Amino acid sequence: MAHELDHSRTGAAPHWKPENLIGTMPLKTLMFSDDYRCIALKGILTAFIMLALGGTFALIFRTELAVPGAQFLGARVYMTLMTLHGMVMVFGFLIPLTISVCYYMIPKVLGTERLEWPKVAHLSYWILMLAAVLLIIGRPDFTWTAYAPMSLRVGSDLVWMGYVAIFLVAVSEFLAGLVLWRNAMMGVAKCGWKKLPMMGWGAAVVGLLMIVSTIPLGFIGIGLLTDWLEMTAWFDPARGGSVKFFLYVFWTYGHPAVYLPFVPAIAILYTLMPRILGRPMWSYWSGVIAFLLLGLFAMPIGPHHFQPLYTISGWYERMIQIFTLLVFIPSVLHVFNWIATLWGDPIPKSAQASVPFKFMISAIAFIIYGGATAYVNGQIATDSDFIHNTYWIPAHFHAMFFGFAGQMAFAGFYYLYPYFTGRMYNQRMANSHFWLWQIGLFTKITMMFVAGYAYFPRWVYDYLPLKEWVMPQMMITAAGYLIGLGFLIFVFNVALSATRGERAPDEPWPVEHDDAAPSAVPAE
Repeated sequence: MAHELDHSRTGAAPHWKPENLIGTMPLKTLMFSDDYRCIALKGILTAFIMLALGGTFALIFRTELAVPGAQFLGARVYMTLMTLHGMVMVFGFLIPLTISVCYYMIPKVLGTERLEWPKVAHLSYWILMLAAVLLIIGRPDFTWTAYAPMSLRVGSDLVWMGYVAIFLVAVSEFLAGLVLWRNAMMGVAKCGWKKLPMMGWGAAVVGLLMIVSTIPLGFIGIGLLTDWLEMTAWFDPARGGSVKFFLYVFWTYGHPAVYLPFVPAIAILYTLMPRILGRPMWSYWSGVIAFLLLGLFAMPIGPHHFQPLYTISGWYERMIQIFTLLVFIPSVLHVFNWIATLWGDPIPKSAQASVPFKFMISAIAFIIYGGATAYVNGQIATDSDFIHNTYWIPAHFHAMFFGFAGQMAFAGFYYLYPYFTGRMYNQRMANSHFWLWQIGLFTKITMMFVAGYAYFPRWVYDYLPLKEWVMPQMMITAAGYLIGLGFLIFVFNVALSATRGERAPDEPWPVEHDDAAPSAVPAE
């Protein structure tokens, strides 16, 4: 069985078994049970709802941007939809989805069959739901970065709900970080550091990042609220506050936030790849070192997000640039490890037909694409004079966020689907979802790079009919609809197959080689 590697590391017998959780679980159990399967499934389903919501917001404003000229949205409505899209997709979809997949995998991989501190995980979930409700009601229009003083000057009388939502997101992620760190330490107690599965290393790194980085985000939420109430003047320059102080505080969270879905997605990849291929990863310790380096470099390099705003240049600015470029080292370590693992032996025919494996390969391609094109982002000259505040930047983070982290989360969900439902998904519809997303994502991200190269600015709802801008914007919008169509097919497939799909065998993912290829014994 593909999961025999769990026994080799933890001493626990393989315990992955398909079961019909969705069909047999009462709603009360799903919402309130401390069973890790319920906690994970609830988080995953909620994240998909958030994806539908955030994606709908995107399609609305993308339709406005399809052609030049104001079509049907005003500036304030456009900025509101842009803000809600960014916040919902990052805080409501990507981070919760990758973490929820890890919530299910951690007890399996570590052999504990339970999630430590489940009530803390529940509290994290419900606080996030409250944040989402306040965000939708408050309808802030200050973009997901909430830059002061703009975020103190715009919005309706309910904009304070957006500030409270930011604080609640910080609390929710802090609690999730405690859960991940605690479970990683349980893995260490069971396996030791030298045999800790990659899922454990990923949980430890991202848990620590969440615990440390969300403290400044919580301060941002409180500071904006009290500044808006004129109780303080942390960030309001009209009353003695400092915009630069806001930037440093926010990006102390904002850059590690990139890694909050990124690191769990890497951990999911390390968990799935040896199981699907039926052979060990090429290198265990290079992956561990890469995890540690990612965690180390995540915190100090936030200022590269606002380096064009520096009034002077000096040693600190250069240091940030160097540290930013050093992030390529752990990223390349991970990618080389994955490619070497794939390259070592023939790919089993079972893997070639596997939709989780296809999403995994695409995710690796997108991390290479997004990483290679990010080389110009971290350098002071090219960032300041060329690509900052153009579409080049959202092209990069869409490649890393959605192209890599989002697709790895979907790979994890497809892999776990028979364990949630006791049935297999429809292969044809899953392949349709996959290919629509590859065409849509690649087109959207590439055209964003093209628009950014032509200096198309961010945060605009109308633009001049320049030929360098019109074609990319139309194609970005069309690609967005392809992504939306793929998601609809995915939802239909998941819902239909849960009751009508082929019943899953005891081992849903057997490793099947071509007749001429030798079998490999899986080990991590």
